[in-house]
This record gives sequence, structure tokens and C-alpha cells, in this order.
Amino acid sequence: MQLKKTYLLFLSLIFASSFAVAQQSGASNKVKLLTTQTDFEVGNYIILKFLVSAETKNPILYCSNSYGSTLVSSNIKNNFIEFYIPDNITKKTGIVNWTLVEESQNLSGKININPKAEVATMETYIGPPSIEAGGTDYTMLVVIPTDSLDNPVPTNTMVNAKFQFLASEEKEDIFTNNLIAYRNINSKRESGRMLVSSESLGINSKEFTINVTAAIPTDFTISAKRPHDYSDGNQITTFFTSVIKDKQNNVVSDGTFVTFFIKNKNENILKTTGTTIEGVAHAKMIHPDYEDNWSIKAYVDGMSESNTISLNYKQVIEDFKVVFSNNNRAIVVGPLQSFMQQMIPDGLHVKLNIYKDNTLVDSVIKTAYNGYVNYTLKPAIYKNGVYRFSIETAGKTKEFNTKKLW
Repeated sequence: MQLKKTYLLFLSLIFASSFAVAQQSGASNKVKLLTTQTDFEVGNYIILKFLVSAETKNPILYCSNSYGSTLVSSNIKNNFIEFYIPDNITKKTGIVNWTLVEESQNLSGKININPKAEVATMETYIGPPSIEAGGTDYTMLVVIPTDSLDNPVPTNTMVNAKFQFLASEEKEDIFTNNLIAYRNINSKRESGRMLVSSESLGINSKEFTINVTAAIPTDFTISAKRPHDYSDGNQITTFFTSVIKDKQNNVVSDGTFVTFFIKNKNENILKTTGTTIEGVAHAKMIHPDYEDNWSIKAYVDGMSESNTISLNYKQVIEDFKVVFSNNNRAIVVGPLQSFMQQMIPDGLHVKLNIYKDNTLVDSVIKTAYNGYVNYTLKPAIYKNGVYRFSIETAGKTKEFNTKKLW
């Protein structure tokens, strides 16, 4: 009998505790989400609706996406509350996490804001703007279609890329992935200008230009043109290249820099330069003023080189007169005559060296004018005494020993 009483007491305690738990569970379950939709199109109104008990007072909704977080106040109607998600969230694609903050209960969830299947604008990038012909070099086309709210369009949205080069036109369908669509554009064997554009869902990009330039130039030949072969120090020799091309037979770009190196008979190096126009470069060099032999070779630095040519320049002045007067302090050099006995053009250098006791005292350089050069030795500078003179011009030298100045 005692055991029966104990058993009944135990069952009563179990039922009492179960009833208390049920009451507590019912009290805690005061808020219920009524909105079942979790996927929304960007830009649409989003309202989250909840069923609440009469005891619930002014809950708030915490929303967070990749752009930031915000708190949304509630709109209570009878036993229902509504939260209007702000525009700054609904106009951006992605996942929005929300949490209902209430004194006795917190609910949480997430909604997906999906992009519109439309294109309003297209950001298009292409680079580099110049590539090398031959099929190995390439540039990249990048297209970013966006909707009217500046959101990327859905993955696998088709972009139609269009290319025009010389006489050919091509099209290729590419698809967006990770916000962008892209394609590598390889060069052709020929050089020229390639036009590129793109289109997606009826929206077209602007036109882009790719310059397909010639590749590294191959070796070339050079030639020279001159009015005569005399070393008069006045006329101009012009050097020309052949048409410089790459290995695909494309003419190199205008402005390709060519350097001409000239080695004379004294192993001195002269240099002149030119740039290509339609594949041909030319450069100029003034004639020497004495007999000389030139060896000329041209280079496109680090890429290609020419053959070597030789030019000979004949001596133009075989002899010249020197006249001393006015106590040997006035020196006249000339007439200086060229290959047809005409006066040498103005500008020929004449150098006077003055020695005293076998020591060089001074060197005076002047240029010819009307075939003559005049020197005046002032007493304040050159004292009375015996001097030695040498005069150099056009590769010729004349010596005058024991000339007395007084």
C-alpha cells in the first residue's frame, strides 16, 4: 500500500512539471515569421511580416549585408508587425542577414536579393591598346554589364563580342562569370588596326581600337646619296635604309629609331640618326673637310642591323698661300680654293699654332670667309721676338720657322 502511494506521488510530480514546461514554451513562442518568400528581385519592395502576442512591445530588426548594417523600426498592426527593408539594401544584390531583436525571443534568417535580367550600361575595358603582329601577342577585352541600379547582371548573361580587322569581321559569344565577361584577342600575322565592340541584351558598347604593329624588325640594307665625293666640309651626304620589315613582311611602324655609325680612317666614330616613315629612315652628315674614308653601318638598337658600306672623300685643297706682313704680325691665309678652283664655301676651319722656344704659346681657330682667313698678332700679347708658326686646314699643314715679330 505504501509503495502504491509513492508511485502515485511520483506520477503527479511528472505531470505537474510537464504542464509547467508547456506553459513556459508557449510563453516564449510569442513571435512567428509569416513571410515565407526568401528570394527577391533587386529594386523591389521587401516587407517582412511577423505574428506577435499582445505582450510584444516595439521589436526592432537588425539587417546586415556586404555594404553595411542598419536597424529597422517596426510597424505594428493588431497582432502583426511589419518591417520595410530600406532602399539602400533592396537596391544592392546579395545576401541580407536579419535578426529580430525582442526582449524574450530573437529570430533570425536571411533573404537573397537577385539581379535583374536586364542591361542598362556596359563598362568596357581593353588593353594593352597596341600589340605585336604574328599571332603570339594578345590584348584582353573585359565587359561588365550592369542593370539600372548599377548591379552586375546574373551569371551566364551572354555578351556578343565583335571584331573587325582589315577585310575580316568576326563575332563571338562570351558569358559573364564573377561579375565580368572577358576574352583574349590574339594578334594576326598582318599589321593594321582592329576595331572591337560588344553587345549584351540590346545594349552596345562604344568602339575601341587596337593597333596591331609590326614585330621586331629584321636586318636591312643601307645606301648613300651625295652631290659629289669631295671633302669640302660643306655639302651633305644622305643615308637611306631599305624598307625595314618584320619576319611576317610587315613594314615597321613610323618613328622606328635608326642609328647610323660612321668610322673614319682615324678610327673616330661619328653618329647620326633618323626615324622611319613608311619603313624607310634617312639621316644626314656633312662632308669632312679633309681626305677621308668612311665605313657606315646602321642599327635598330637591340633588334636588327644593316650591311656595311664605304665612302671615299677626295682631298679638295691641295695647297694654300700664307702671306706675312706688318712686321709679320698680319697673317693672311688664302685664297682657299675648292675642286673647281672656286673659293671654298664659308666656314672652313683654319688653325694657327704659335710656338716660342719650341713651346706652344697659343692656338687660334678661325673660319674662312670669301676664301680667306686673317690673323692679327697684337704686341701686347705677343712680344717682339722669334716665333715658329704652323697653319692647319683641310688636312694640310704648313710650317714657318724663325719668323721674327717686331
